[in-house]
Amino acid sequence: MNGYSRRDFLKTGIAVGTIATAAPLVAEKRTALDKVTLGKSGVQVTRLAFGTGSFNGHVQYSLGQKDFSKLVAYAYERGIRFFETAESYMTPAMLGEALKPYPRDSYVLMTKVTTNSGDPHQRFEDMLRTHKMEYFDIMLLHWQHEGNWVSDTKNWQDAIDHLQSKKTILSRGASFHGLPALRQAPGNPWLQVAMIRMNHKGTRMDGNVYNEGNNPDGIQEVVKHVHQVQKDGMGVISMKLVGDGTFTQHEDRVAAMRFAFQTAKIDCATVGFKSNQEIDEAIDNMNLALT
Repeated sequence: MNGYSRRDFLKTGIAVGTIATAAPLVAEKRTALDKVTLGKSGVQVTRLAFGTGSFNGHVQYSLGQKDFSKLVAYAYERGIRFFETAESYMTPAMLGEALKPYPRDSYVLMTKVTTNSGDPHQRFEDMLRTHKMEYFDIMLLHWQHEGNWVSDTKNWQDAIDHLQSKKTILSRGASFHGLPALRQAPGNPWLQVAMIRMNHKGTRMDGNVYNEGNNPDGIQEVVKHVHQVQKDGMGVISMKLVGDGTFTQHEDRVAAMRFAFQTAKIDCATVGFKSNQEIDEAIDNMNLALT
């Protein structure tokens, strides 16, 4: 016998049970560089994404390939593993080139297709070539701003479904620009990811009529729809966290992050960068918002 009595066993069991019960009470620290799952898409991303669409990508494009690649490298070294662009931006080829040094399974790439005229299958082939990718982790229907987008984009949805079955696209969704379009998102079984504009002032956010202006009166409805689509199992990524570049005061950029994560409770956010300092600040601001 080892001298370990039944009484000792019971004491140990009670102690372990007490620790196990108490452990969940300690809140786990969340950070900008944590991996989170975007709802039923199953795709895991860092909370902070590297955006490349500032003023349609002009800001990033103006850096030139060499400096842009250095910026992407800095973001990667800091721990950002989520990068996003769009067919209509000036940056897909630049981003593809900048990501070449890294294992393809080490990062997530989200892009967006413009759902206008043209053959969807050919367009997706062209996008793979332009982006210099073999597959896309997340494909969004870009710039949905009308209430009838669900029916109007059916051929694009079908093409994405086909490419999902072939693993050329891993998950799907839409980006919204206006309440008429956003109101169609809750309850939509096709959507896995919703990209929704968000900040504390309503700057460049959604209103009853599509525009790129300011709509503070629409903030609460946008937040309501975020919560609705999350209940439906969708992942939510937000944009306009720096008010499309209009939040020149640091306190506004912090407040926008805090509102997005504490009030709207989004899953992740994208910010467009042009310098290492902006990357550092966004990480710090998001970390602060998550405390």
